[in-house]
Amino acid sequence: MTLIAFGTGLVWAPTVAAATATSDPLPDIEVQDQSGRTLHFYRDLVKGNVVAVNFIFTGCSAVCPLLGASSAALSRELEKNRDPHQRVISISIDPGNDTPKHLREWKSHFGAAPDWTLVTGKERDINTLLRALQVYSADKNLHSGNFLLGNPDTNTWRRVGGSTAPGVLAQTMRELASAKAANISATPPSAAASYFPDLPLLDQNGNAHRFYSDLVKGRVVVISTFFSECNATCPMTFAQLARIQTQLGDRLGQDVFFLSITVDPLTDTPKKLKDYARQLGAKPGWLFLSGDQANVNLVLEKLGQFVKSRDAHSNLLLIGNEKTGLWKKANGLASANELLPIVASVINDGH
Repeated sequence: MTLIAFGTGLVWAPTVAAATATSDPLPDIEVQDQSGRTLHFYRDLVKGNVVAVNFIFTGCSAVCPLLGASSAALSRELEKNRDPHQRVISISIDPGNDTPKHLREWKSHFGAAPDWTLVTGKERDINTLLRALQVYSADKNLHSGNFLLGNPDTNTWRRVGGSTAPGVLAQTMRELASAKAANISATPPSAAASYFPDLPLLDQNGNAHRFYSDLVKGRVVVISTFFSECNATCPMTFAQLARIQTQLGDRLGQDVFFLSITVDPLTDTPKKLKDYARQLGAKPGWLFLSGDQANVNLVLEKLGQFVKSRDAHSNLLLIGNEKTGLWKKANGLASANELLPIVASVINDGH
């Protein structure tokens, strides 16, 4: 059974979370730009425009200076063929510290840059916006280093690396303005990349992984949901997965990966999950994932696995091959002998 119709030309569209203007595709929160002006993010900055959005904080010494230089260079590139409906926007992910004055001083380091707007605001509002754009991270140091290039009129968006040449960024914005929504490379992004959030989760060893780019992209995955204090169906599902990992042998961690996501991240810390994984005899290639509650919830929502009560979580396994786009559902309470052929069929798809 196909889970998601990948390969259908779907484009990535932001999910609206607690938008202040429900008819708009993005939250119309109040923000302050680097000059101290109060603006509404959607109606004043985004609506009717093609935008290049990135995410920075002025105390960052890693990727943010690169994003600042790229933003300024893109702004100057756009000035060559000036279009008042093209904007470059940097959103502070540290609004508690980044005042308009701080943003103005930070921007000045990168030279003249017309139509580059830097914004801050109330932390709650900014976080709402970041979640809508699917880039929220509880740890600011793990924030996205990409641009989001978007045309809100067609609700078409592209994720583009922060080091992409300004000429390429500008050309992509022109194509978005023409509603062509062309890709910046010869190879179009997969529908999975457009669909899945790329939010950071933590494994049982405390290592951070972005959900799509680190855990799903290019892989065959078996995804399950659970919580460590469950004494009903979870032990039965994991008993079958433990048998499957034995039968897979060295293929686990190479040809296929198990991703078990807790529905109770507040309780299931990485330390607790490490003990849990040890008790199950989990081998390399089987990750138990937790993290910030909001990040976990968004990932689960996209998987169709979000529940308000942890006891109501699903026993379904989602088995997918990101390269070929084949996704299947299977009953996690089925026997290992019944499940293994399904896993194998997804692994071998396309061969």
